[in-house]
Amino acid sequence: MLIVADENIPLLDSFFGDIGEIRRVSGRSMSNEDVRDADIVLVRSVTRVNRELLEGSRVRFVGTTTIGTDHVDLDWLEAAGIRFSAAPGCNANSVAEYVLSVLSLHAERRGLADWSQLSVGIVGVGNVGGELAHKLERLGFDVRLCDPPRADREEEDQEFVSLEEAMKCDVVSLHTPLTREGDHPTLHMIGHPELEALGANQLLINAGRGEVIDSSALLARLDQGNAPTVALDVWEQEPRIHPELVDRVWLATPHIAGYSLEGKVQGTEMIYQALSQFLGLPVRKKAGQFLPEPALSKISFTSSADEDDAIRIALRACYDPRPDDARLRNAMTGSVEERGAAFDRLRRDYPVRRECSSLKIQLKGTSKSLQDSFRAIGFKLKI
Repeated sequence: MLIVADENIPLLDSFFGDIGEIRRVSGRSMSNEDVRDADIVLVRSVTRVNRELLEGSRVRFVGTTTIGTDHVDLDWLEAAGIRFSAAPGCNANSVAEYVLSVLSLHAERRGLADWSQLSVGIVGVGNVGGELAHKLERLGFDVRLCDPPRADREEEDQEFVSLEEAMKCDVVSLHTPLTREGDHPTLHMIGHPELEALGANQLLINAGRGEVIDSSALLARLDQGNAPTVALDVWEQEPRIHPELVDRVWLATPHIAGYSLEGKVQGTEMIYQALSQFLGLPVRKKAGQFLPEPALSKISFTSSADEDDAIRIALRACYDPRPDDARLRNAMTGSVEERGAAFDRLRRDYPVRRECSSLKIQLKGTSKSLQDSFRAIGFKLKI
């Protein structure tokens, strides 16, 4: 059995080595020729999975180790009798921790002693948005949820607000899938009118899909007075993103919000489980078997620690987005093709990043509120 897989999927040999022969290829350039004699194809979001890729092959199963499926022609796969599986929620915690780190930097930049003073509008309340909302609510933030499709389905639930209402918050964080049809398409959902409504004291974060924001409208808004602060992890026309937009936003990262080691490995594990079920094989492997010891395993705080400082220190010990920002800005040189190749290299060669659950926090004589905050974020505590 031949498994053709994106070379950037972690732990391929560990999970799939005893199922079949593994052939690693570039996900961005994976072609029909690459998969023609494959039985199984494993991809990430950079590979378009459709008739052009698979027609004439003997592929029986396609798995994407990502939460999104807008790169997959689901209707064609079903018509062709090819089983498909995704990994919904695999990196939800990773993206939520990315947003928390961005919020921490933003609060510090604005001189806020208490970051929970910020109101946060979450647009798209699926696995990622829901995980982020759960953490923020436990931390004491005022959170407003916007998800029109869910609001339509859950008519009796009054927790959802309109997009207009969500965008009145101090922080607006986007976590929608990319949809082009239906009652609530998200393609260019944030355009000129929505961006005009944002002011200088607001932060707009996009860690969902780049095409949800109209980049031309965003560039124009950032050239105007009273422009909002913007943090982008996802971009239109990846990997050939617009260097001028990188230059104008406050924080720019190369589509890595979900790139914690735990998130990536969980995506691999979920597809391994789905493939094992498809093939009728027992599921014997778990992600925890393969996670290495973290480079930083413990931080200690005493009763003299300031609560906000302690949270900031611990959070950024696990992840600080500023090095990713610097690497992306430094990559925005050369031709369009060179910039695109550099963007892909940043993702391919991304350094190991561990989630907060990998770090044990030792607390000596600290307050219960600090303990609760650390638990809400996801740290392990030793008291």
